[in-house]
Amino acid sequence: MNFFLTDIPERTKQPRDCGLTMMMDKGLSFNQAIGFIEMNSKYTDIIKLGFGTSSISPNVEKKIELYQDAGLKVYLGGTLFESFIIRGMYEEYKDLLRKWNLKMCEVSDGSIEIDHKEKCNYISDLSEEFLVVSEVGSKDENKDLRTDLWIELMQKELESGSWKVIAEAREGGNVGVFGKEGKVKSDLIDQIIKNVPSDKILWEAPIKQQQVWFIKLLGANVNLGNIAHNEIIPLETLRIGLRGDTFFDYINMK
Repeated sequence: MNFFLTDIPERTKQPRDCGLTMMMDKGLSFNQAIGFIEMNSKYTDIIKLGFGTSSISPNVEKKIELYQDAGLKVYLGGTLFESFIIRGMYEEYKDLLRKWNLKMCEVSDGSIEIDHKEKCNYISDLSEEFLVVSEVGSKDENKDLRTDLWIELMQKELESGSWKVIAEAREGGNVGVFGKEGKVKSDLIDQIIKNVPSDKILWEAPIKQQQVWFIKLLGANVNLGNIAHNEIIPLETLRIGLRGDTFFDYINMK
């Protein structure tokens, strides 16, 4: 902080293992990425190059290197992984990760159906070389996984080598652990955190009220993802009680 205030919750220090913020880069230019790092690198841990944007973004290798030099983890969106898998190009996908010097990757099945044992095999194989995050939940708003299945899938993926499991919400925050209007499925989340360590879950929460809900439930150091590039500092102020929604959450009223 630029000045001292009492009653500010302690945030984990970088490099963090919990209290993570993942920014979803949906096509920032190289110069925009420079500006993003200047303003936000202290409050950001992971950059996801969203869905298939890395396939057509100019200067993508240069931008990946820029983010990594700033101490940020970078990975390609899970939809791109699925795009390679459905075409039978798994080895080519791994070759791409190596070519771009990526140390992290995502394994997901939100758009296509992958047998879960096969998905866990991908996680296990990739985790020998890369830091793996895996995503649970469908991108189809009409598919609603049973609570016990959410828990089972998350547990098995962590056992297979995932560093974190991502709870699907898409960039719109209207599927997976949220309803069509962005409403939190609180009963589902309550059961998940009773059975899966909360520091192992990265909750996709692109909408402010979703971020507020998770911070109030799990504290300042909850892992949150799919945050827009211009919402990183606003999110950090939510985490530390310097925005109206969480203003009174940490103050010791005397």
